Amino acid sequence: MESSSVAANAAADSATDHQDSESSVADTVVQYVVLRRDLIDSWPLGSVVTQGCHASVAAIWSNKDDAHTLLYCSPSNLDSMHKVTLEVKGEAQILNLSEKLKAAGIAHKLWIEQPENVPTCLATKPYPKSFVSSYFKKLKLCK
Repeated sequence: MESSSVAANAAADSATDHQDSESSVADTVVQYVVLRRDLIDSWPLGSVVTQGCHASVAAIWSNKDDAHTLLYCSPSNLDSMHKVTLEVKGEAQILNLSEKLKAAGIAHKLWIEQPENVPTCLATKPYPKSFVSSYFKKLKLCK
C-alpha cells in the first residue's frame, strides 16, 4: 500500500511539474526549418516549400511523444505555432549543420529527397528557443 501511495504522489508531483514547465515555455517553443539557398534559386518555389514541409512533419512525427512536441501541437497552440525558417548556401552547409546538431544531441530531421538522394533541408523537433537558438544564430532568415 505504501509504495502505491508514494508512486501516486510522485505521479501527481510529476504532472504538476510538467504543467508548470508547459506554461513557462508555451510562448517560446519553436521549430527551426533550414532550407538550401541554391535550391531556392534553382527549383520551383513550391518544390522547396514542400521539402521544408516534409522535414517539419517528419521531425514532429519522429518526436510525437516528446513533451515540447506535445505542447507545440496541443489544441490550444495549433493556431500559434512558431517556426523560424533559415537558409544555408548549399549541400555542404546543410550536411555540416546536421552533423553539428547530431553531435549536440539536437533532434532533427535531415530531409533527403528520393530517388535523387539529395539532402534538401532540415527541421528540428520543437524546442524552447533559448535551448537551440545558439545553433542557428549565424544563419540568415530565408527571404
